[in-house]
Amino acid sequence: MEIPSDNPLTYEGVTLGRALFFDPILSLDSTISCASCHNPALAFTDGRAISNGIAGRTGQRSAPSLLNIGYHYKGVFWDGRSPSLEEQALHPLNDSLEMGNHWEIIQERLLLHPDYSKLFRLAFPDASMNKATTAKALAQFQRTLISTDSKFDRVQRGETQFTPQEQRGWTIFFDAGYPDVPMAECSHCHTDPLFTNLNFANNGLNESLSLDDFPDEGLGRISGNKFDNGKFRVPTLRNILLTAPYMHDGRLESIEEVIQHYNEGGLYAENLDPNVRPLHLSDKDQQDLIAFLQTLTDSSALTNPMYYPAKK
Repeated sequence: MEIPSDNPLTYEGVTLGRALFFDPILSLDSTISCASCHNPALAFTDGRAISNGIAGRTGQRSAPSLLNIGYHYKGVFWDGRSPSLEEQALHPLNDSLEMGNHWEIIQERLLLHPDYSKLFRLAFPDASMNKATTAKALAQFQRTLISTDSKFDRVQRGETQFTPQEQRGWTIFFDAGYPDVPMAECSHCHTDPLFTNLNFANNGLNESLSLDDFPDEGLGRISGNKFDNGKFRVPTLRNILLTAPYMHDGRLESIEEVIQHYNEGGLYAENLDPNVRPLHLSDKDQQDLIAFLQTLTDSSALTNPMYYPAKK
């Protein structure tokens, strides 16, 4: 994990970030918090196809999981527009479709709150309560959201074993048994141990005869390179069976639909990732693959009391 030299993790900083993460006063109407879209019980997603903001406003994309987000050094958000968690933390506060607030209002509320002046002073004794320290605290808390205790992890540590079905699913996922066992091409993008390569890809959700035809340009809107149009951040597969619906716009409701999408090879675009191709997986192959994906469920990351609001 790359941690900025000017924002090392401290107990006090994480404590402040945790309080801010769960506090709805950061939103204009005090109705939603960061946790409204990133619920720890849902692997830090919200179970919606498209997230909602203040006043029931509909956002533009699905809320991605924050587990292991501290390792994402190639940019966060689906389109990679923020190079760091410190920079990312400020976007939802001002976005009219999310928290819709203004820093002046947030700062006044924090100053009037009975706890925050002390929490900021403890976390950043050499700095004032400001936008930068607020972002730093939120980033510190997010860097503590770690998943390392799924069955997959325990197998890697030699503490347990896969069932035969899980083992065959592992073989399909990692293309480790060809030609006797089919390849699913999953691990090119969903590389262990994070189960993402941290890159951006067009996975064939939209047919595009022209690179200018994508309904959501994704990375291309940020990079200015039209060959990046329709590319989105490769999400982690950790706790993937708990984070439906799927894709950046939540269009696929079940993991079965996701696998079927890839099995069919996706839709044409000039920049379609070359690993997205017809896979010819049988029903058994797909069920074995799902059995392996189940081993990426880390229940401890859903129940860790440090990932929830502090009890008063």
